[in-house]
Amino acid sequence: MRLAELSERSGVSTATIKYYLREGLLAPGRQVNTTTSEYDEEHLRRLRLIRAMIQVGRIPVATVREVLTHVDDDSLPRTVRLGAAVWALPQVPEPDADDEFVQGSRVAMEELLGTLGWTHAQSLASLSPAFRSLVVAAAALRRLGYDWSAERLVPYARLMHQVAELDLDFMEAHVSEAEKAEVAVLGVVLVEPMLRALHHLAQEEESARRYGLE
Repeated sequence: MRLAELSERSGVSTATIKYYLREGLLAPGRQVNTTTSEYDEEHLRRLRLIRAMIQVGRIPVATVREVLTHVDDDSLPRTVRLGAAVWALPQVPEPDADDEFVQGSRVAMEELLGTLGWTHAQSLASLSPAFRSLVVAAAALRRLGYDWSAERLVPYARLMHQVAELDLDFMEAHVSEAEKAEVAVLGVVLVEPMLRALHHLAQEEESARRYGLE
């Protein structure tokens, strides 16, 4: 398809597509002549991924470029490739290692991983933005006087593991490694907000069942 058709099918203006091409977010099309290129379904799919990250995820262009670099790097093992793509997304900053609440929470969250038997997560904890987010949130709760211990978090973690199994089952239904990596990225940008929304709806439903609406 030509640029105009790619624009029409994607809903993205030709000017924006040209910008993505210049920024290296979208691969060049096949050169037909000095002024014309042709694009295919892969360009359309990638364009939709870019728009989801930028418009819905509010992710800066430079970060999108970094994420896509990992998505396209077929030299990496699958777990590393998926992790690198997801870790390139915006994350919480590194917490103050001298903060007593952070220190206590880090120990508690390491205990949680040990209780769960999540040995791989334990080995990646020092690098994982997800573990850092867990520690930061737990430290904030401790600072407010709410100690979410490892024991309290175990049933939540077990449920999250079931969600992770569903995530990977869905990912494995896609053929190419690039598609799998894309699904992992979209899981963070689009699926996680859906799961948060479902969590809130479930809380509303349970609250109404327990306490009524009046």
